[in-house]
Formats: sequence, structure tokens, C-alpha cells
Amino acid sequence: MNQPVHRARARDLGVVVGPLPTGRHNTITDVPGVLVGHTTVDNGSALHTGVTAVVPSQLGPGRWTLPAALYCGNGYGKLVGSTQVDELGVLESPIVLTATLSVFRAADALLTWLMDRRPDGLSFNPLVGETNDGHLSDIRRRPITEEHVLDAVTRASGEPPAEGCVGAGTGTTALGYKAGIGTSSRTVQAAGRAVTVGALTQSNFGGVLTALGVPLPVDELIPEADRTEPPGNSCMIVVATDAPLDARQLGRLARRAIFAMARVGASYSNGSGDYAVAFSTAEPGQPLIPDSQITPVFAAVLDSVEEALLNSLFAATTTSGVDGRISHAVPHEAVVRRLAAAGRLAPSA
Repeated sequence: MNQPVHRARARDLGVVVGPLPTGRHNTITDVPGVLVGHTTVDNGSALHTGVTAVVPSQLGPGRWTLPAALYCGNGYGKLVGSTQVDELGVLESPIVLTATLSVFRAADALLTWLMDRRPDGLSFNPLVGETNDGHLSDIRRRPITEEHVLDAVTRASGEPPAEGCVGAGTGTTALGYKAGIGTSSRTVQAAGRAVTVGALTQSNFGGVLTALGVPLPVDELIPEADRTEPPGNSCMIVVATDAPLDARQLGRLARRAIFAMARVGASYSNGSGDYAVAFSTAEPGQPLIPDSQITPVFAAVLDSVEEALLNSLFAATTTSGVDGRISHAVPHEAVVRRLAAAGRLAPSA
């Protein structure tokens, strides 16, 4: 279930990404009908894991699919259901995120949910992605159960979701720091209509943290930090929009989502499974936004994903995990000092 945010988000520190306005809460749930739920499994020692579910409420009787697409930046990962989304261009389930070795149990649990909703169905495509939280959590225990997944899906809400060490981000590490779940949104005008774009990220990838073009390496900000590189560096990105777009156009959005990782210093390493899924909640029958007028939506994707990635780190807390390994939280004061010295902070900060 959703939990309150414990630490400041990027904007709370004066770190403002781009000029575009955000949605009401600056979260993926600003896209009408998009819900988020978390289940956190954390025993304070060897288990730091969980489930995060992005649930489009538009999926239901009379409308069992939404236009969707995905982009694989690097395929070192497990994204169950991806080939059918790629082939047919539709999403027919919530998007569930969890830990690498729990993907298959989570997919089976999501299948249970789908079958209960459609008793006459004979084929379903649950979409479940992952990152590897084995640096801090005893991943081989595979602690995620059907109950955890169903709880995240059924308790999902349209309230601003918790960020940082929650749900599927409970045990993740990125760019040298403790990371987790992050989210952001933007509103733009495209083809004469107001459009909302929201992003949610599960961050667990390597590189050097960069905010507004300023490098923030962990060995400078926290010299005593454990620099052990976590296994399976990866990132899952979910992009939702109410813009009327088809699957081909949504694929273009998904590519921009992966591009945005470079803005925060991603190394795109060999073992990084980097995936983006984009879907549209627009009502069927609306005229599509022409490609010639889609550029503002691209800008919204790039900025919302960048800020979601930063939020996934800034909202996370220092975590001690399995075998005594520690991932340190981003030190807010040191970040503010460095960005202020570079003249990058918003004037109101």
C-alpha cells in the first residue's frame, strides 16, 4: 500500500527540471485514471524488496486494452509479457514491478487477478518488469507472494504515490546512492489540446549522479561510502499519458524515456536491463496528435522522466542490507551546496 514520502523531492531542494509546468501533484497519477499501489517487504535486515503496480483504471469491461509500446534500451532483464505488447501494440494488464527473481511469481499472481476479472478468458498477457535488488536484499529467498502482488494492485489509488524506499524500490541502488521509486509529471499543449504526461521509475542502475548538468559523485559527497557495485544494474520506466497516440507514436515516447537516463548520468552498462513502457489512456475515436505536432509531448517525457529519476534517489533513505552492505542516501545539503555554487538552483530555493 502507499506510504508517506519521508524525504524531500528534487523540487523541494530547488532542483527544477525544465520550464514545463507539472501536473497537480507532479506524479504519474496526475494522468486521469492512472493509479499506483505499493507493497513493501522489509524486515530491517536481509529483506528489502516489494511490489509496485501502475494500474490504468480505464482497463475494464468494454475496454480490455489500451494503446501501448515499449522500448528496450538494453535487454539484460526480464520483462514478462513484453513481446506481445511489442507485437500487438496494446496493454491489457496493470504494469507490475518487483525484484528480478520474483518476476515469475508476480506474473502468476497478476494472471490470477486478470482471470478473476474475465472468467471467460482463455489468454492473458500480464506485464511484469524488474530490477535486481540483490545488493541489499536476500533475493534468492524470493519472498514476494501472490498476496503482495494483489495487495499492490487492488489497493492502488490516484493519490500521490510514495517514493524512495517503497514497493519495488525498497532495495534498489542507483548512481552510487540508495535509490527506489520516483515519479513526476508535465502538462503541455499539443495539437491545440492540453496533454498530461506522467512517469514512474524503478531506479537501480550505474553511473555518476548528475543533476541539472552538475556531477554529484558519491566518492566526493560521501567519501566513506561503500562503493561495491550492485549486481544487475537496471531501470524500469513507465510513461502514461492522456494524449491520443497510437502504438507507433507511444514507441517514440518510450525511446525518449530511455534517452532521459543519460541526463542523470546513467552508464548504460552491459548488465543494465533498461526498459520503458508507454501507454495512452485517451478515449477511443479521438483524432491522433500528428507527428508534426508531437514534439511538446517528447519534451514532457524527457523532463518528467529525468525528474522522476532524481526523485527516486532524493526521496530514498540510507539502508543497511544483507551481508552488512549499505547504500547511502543522497546528502541533500551537499547537493544543494554544489548546485548553488554552479548557479543551477531555482531562485526561490
